[in-house]
Amino acid sequence: MRIALSYDYLNQYGGGERVLEVFCNIFPDAPIYTILYDEEKTGGRFAGRKIYTSFLDFKLTAGNHRFFIPLMPLAAQSLNLENKYDLVISATAGYGKGIRYSASTKHLCYCYTPLRYAWEPSLANFQLPIFNYQLTNFLIKKPLLNYLRSWDFRAAQKPDIILADSQFIADKIKNYYKRTAEVLYPPLDEKKFFFSPISKKKNYFLAAGRLAHYKKFNLIIEAFNQLKWPLKIVGNGPEYGNLKRLIRSPNIEMLNFVPDEKLRQMYADARAFIFPQIEDFGLVVIEAQACGTPVIALAKGGALETVEEGKTGLFFQHQTVDGLKDALMRFAQIEAKFDELYIANRAKRFSLQNFSNRIQSLVLCMLEKK
Repeated sequence: MRIALSYDYLNQYGGGERVLEVFCNIFPDAPIYTILYDEEKTGGRFAGRKIYTSFLDFKLTAGNHRFFIPLMPLAAQSLNLENKYDLVISATAGYGKGIRYSASTKHLCYCYTPLRYAWEPSLANFQLPIFNYQLTNFLIKKPLLNYLRSWDFRAAQKPDIILADSQFIADKIKNYYKRTAEVLYPPLDEKKFFFSPISKKKNYFLAAGRLAHYKKFNLIIEAFNQLKWPLKIVGNGPEYGNLKRLIRSPNIEMLNFVPDEKLRQMYADARAFIFPQIEDFGLVVIEAQACGTPVIALAKGGALETVEEGKTGLFFQHQTVDGLKDALMRFAQIEAKFDELYIANRAKRFSLQNFSNRIQSLVLCMLEKK
């Protein structure tokens, strides 16, 4: 079987890249096609892999890829696989599904989300701050978003099968792409993130992930500034400097990067994991639960499919500082009621083996039909 992997761009490391690693392990000989690649910013996770990139793969782009958004569709289409492969598997939040290949090649798309700033324009203001001005909004933003939306819709018609990483995203695929998608939840690496009964809770809360605007780490920081409770934040991203400047409490600590072994221990030791964003799925949520830690989450998006109210965590309804503070106060009152073993066992339904089995079954089925 000649199989290739396609990904949007590899210049950061988060949940999407963790899932790509799983595809790499399932198909160890498959090369990766991506718009750009930065080995250092991906922590060397894909070092030694055969990786093909586009004309946008140069140093300036890797650190400022948001400014090259108008060229991303062209860059994706410049990756022409012709008839070299029997199957392409794209893991994508936008551009990876837009690569070119021959009519005889099958395409399985694992969709994290439809292209966010094409279909949810408010996010574009934070991707490109120039869009916040009225003149550029009229002259540039609207035509660009119409172009991206049209391109993304057409690219989404190419795959033979689309998988969604949550029902939340399957509904968006139905709405935006007019296609039906099977839900296959992202996999939990149980060898890296697991429950240990010898771990004892320490007096801090934890947040982790890519430090992007829509993930609302600013709400977490402001809530803990006011409460003066201990908080640790693990992650990196474009908002790192802005978030660092928001910290006023000496009890808040930001950690740029920690290895998985240390992160597992931090999950296990934390009183609770904080998750205030509207997320497609939220791999960090099940990693925390796998370590026996309850989650305090906004009651929207993928978290509704992974957190059980009062059993594996608590929800709050309003994406505000006061909404999060109220949830934290409620949690403190019932904290002792959470069963760490129950929480960890519930995370097992997202096992790596289940994910791998389903992917391999679909791949075999698709190739048999060629």
